[in-house]
Amino acid sequence: QVQLVESGGGLAQPGGSLRLSCAASGFTFSSYAMSWARQAPGKGLEWVSGIYSDGSDTYYADSVKGRFTISRDNAKNTVYLQMNSLKPEDTALYYCAKALTPSYYYAMYDYWGQGTQVTVSS
Repeated sequence: QVQLVESGGGLAQPGGSLRLSCAASGFTFSSYAMSWARQAPGKGLEWVSGIYSDGSDTYYADSVKGRFTISRDNAKNTVYLQMNSLKPEDTALYYCAKALTPSYYYAMYDYWGQGTQVTVSS
Protein backbone atom coordinates (compact mmCIF):
# COMPACT_ATOMS: atom_id res chain seq x y z
CA GLN A 1 0.00 0.00 0.00
CA VAL A 2 0.99 3.62 -0.41
CA GLN A 3 3.02 5.05 2.41
CA LEU A 4 4.48 8.52 2.91
CA VAL A 5 6.75 8.88 5.91
CA GLU A 6 8.04 12.32 6.85
CA SER A 7 11.10 12.91 8.99
CA GLY A 8 13.53 15.65 9.87
CA GLY A 9 11.34 17.92 11.93
CA GLY A 10 12.35 19.27 15.29
CA LEU A 11 13.26 22.40 17.17
CA ALA A 12 15.23 25.11 15.42
CA GLN A 13 16.24 28.61 16.38
CA PRO A 14 15.13 31.60 14.34
CA GLY A 15 17.48 31.91 11.40
CA GLY A 16 18.32 28.22 11.56
CA SER A 17 17.76 25.41 9.10
CA LEU A 18 16.06 22.06 8.92
CA ARG A 19 15.74 19.51 6.14
CA LEU A 20 12.54 17.52 5.90
CA SER A 21 12.38 14.21 4.06
CA CYS A 22 9.40 12.24 2.84
CA ALA A 23 10.07 8.61 1.96
CA ALA A 24 7.49 7.16 -0.39
CA SER A 25 6.57 3.57 -1.16
CA GLY A 26 3.81 1.55 -2.76
CA PHE A 27 3.52 3.49 -6.02
CA THR A 28 5.61 4.63 -8.99
CA PHE A 29 7.11 7.68 -7.31
CA SER A 30 8.59 9.17 -10.48
CA SER A 31 5.14 9.45 -12.09
CA TYR A 32 3.55 11.88 -9.66
CA ALA A 33 3.98 15.39 -8.42
CA MET A 34 4.61 15.79 -4.72
CA SER A 35 3.90 18.69 -2.42
CA TRP A 36 4.50 19.90 1.09
CA ALA A 37 1.79 21.55 3.15
CA ARG A 38 1.72 22.76 6.73
CA GLN A 39 -0.76 23.48 9.44
CA ALA A 40 -0.02 25.77 12.33
CA PRO A 41 -1.99 25.53 15.58
CA GLY A 42 -5.42 27.05 15.15
CA LYS A 43 -4.88 27.77 11.46
CA GLY A 44 -5.89 26.20 8.18
CA LEU A 45 -3.78 24.13 5.84
CA GLU A 46 -1.21 26.09 3.82
CA TRP A 47 0.37 24.74 0.67
CA VAL A 48 4.07 25.39 1.01
CA SER A 49 5.76 23.89 -2.03
CA GLY A 50 5.28 21.50 -4.92
CA ILE A 51 7.45 19.73 -7.46
CA TYR A 52 6.72 18.06 -10.79
CA SER A 53 7.17 14.33 -11.13
CA ASP A 54 10.45 14.80 -12.98
CA GLY A 55 11.58 17.71 -10.85
CA SER A 56 11.45 20.13 -13.79
CA ASP A 57 9.18 22.69 -12.13
CA THR A 58 8.61 23.83 -8.59
CA TYR A 59 6.17 25.99 -6.69
CA TYR A 60 6.61 28.00 -3.50
CA ALA A 61 4.17 29.93 -1.38
CA ASP A 62 5.08 33.59 -1.05
CA SER A 63 5.63 33.05 2.67
CA VAL A 64 8.57 30.70 2.04
CA LYS A 65 9.92 31.84 -1.32
CA GLY A 66 13.65 32.39 -1.23
CA ARG A 67 14.02 30.47 2.04
CA PHE A 68 12.74 26.96 1.28
CA THR A 69 13.85 24.61 -1.49
CA ILE A 70 11.99 21.52 -2.61
CA SER A 71 13.77 18.69 -4.39
CA ARG A 72 13.26 15.04 -5.12
CA ASP A 73 15.37 11.97 -5.75
CA ASN A 74 13.34 9.59 -7.88
CA ALA A 75 15.95 6.87 -7.47
CA LYS A 76 15.41 7.00 -3.70
CA ASN A 77 11.65 7.64 -3.82
CA THR A 78 12.13 10.64 -1.57
CA VAL A 79 11.10 14.29 -1.65
CA TYR A 80 12.89 16.88 0.45
CA LEU A 81 12.20 20.32 1.82
CA GLN A 82 15.26 22.34 2.74
CA MET A 83 14.19 25.11 5.09
CA ASN A 84 16.60 27.97 5.72
CA SER A 85 16.28 31.28 7.55
CA LEU A 86 13.51 29.80 9.66
CA LYS A 87 11.06 32.12 11.38
CA PRO A 88 8.77 31.51 14.37
CA GLU A 89 5.83 31.71 11.97
CA ASP A 90 7.16 28.60 10.20
CA THR A 91 6.16 26.59 13.28
CA ALA A 92 3.67 23.98 12.10
CA LEU A 93 3.01 20.34 11.39
CA TYR A 94 4.44 19.66 7.94
CA TYR A 95 2.89 17.08 5.64
CA CYS A 96 3.97 15.65 2.33
CA ALA A 97 1.30 14.69 -0.15
CA LYS A 98 1.12 12.69 -3.37
CA ALA A 99 -0.66 14.23 -6.35
CA LEU A 100 -2.83 12.29 -8.77
CA THR A 101 -0.94 13.78 -11.73
CA PRO A 102 2.66 14.48 -12.79
CA SER A 103 1.98 18.20 -12.42
CA TYR A 104 0.99 20.02 -9.25
CA TYR A 105 -1.13 22.54 -11.16
CA TYR A 106 -4.76 22.15 -10.12
CA ALA A 107 -3.79 18.77 -8.74
CA MET A 108 -5.79 16.66 -6.38
CA TYR A 109 -4.00 14.69 -3.72
CA ASP A 110 -4.82 11.16 -2.69
CA TYR A 111 -2.28 10.28 -0.03
CA TRP A 112 -0.76 12.18 2.88
CA GLY A 113 1.92 11.42 5.40
CA GLN A 114 1.42 11.57 9.13
CA GLY A 115 3.29 14.85 9.44
CA THR A 116 6.46 16.01 11.14
CA GLN A 117 6.50 18.84 13.66
CA VAL A 118 8.67 21.88 13.08
CA THR A 119 9.05 24.34 15.94
CA VAL A 120 11.02 27.54 15.51
CA SER A 121 11.79 29.22 18.80
CA SER A 122 14.64 30.75 20.70
